[in-house]
Amino acid sequence: MRAPTAVLIDETRWNNAASRLLKGELVTRGVSYAQLAQRLTQTGLRETQASIANKLSRGTFTLAFFLSCMEALDVEQISLTTVLGELRLGRSSS
Repeated sequence: MRAPTAVLIDETRWNNAASRLLKGELVTRGVSYAQLAQRLTQTGLRETQASIANKLSRGTFTLAFFLSCMEALDVEQISLTTVLGELRLGRSSS
């Protein structure tokens, strides 16, 4: 395993990266916010289309929410290579 590159990444950039990662999984699977809300409700997590949109817009959500979404989307594996590369290059300003 490589040693981590020492790069200062502020919290806003981390939030944006997490949001992009989750949005990307939604797009890849063709799942809307409304559909995700329905899937999360079936697992016992009460979310609405609006609450999901707000969380993803702000990029502020818990790891528990993120993992619940990954489970609801049947995601078994994710790659952080692209996300971390963009962060290190400063390309996560959106």
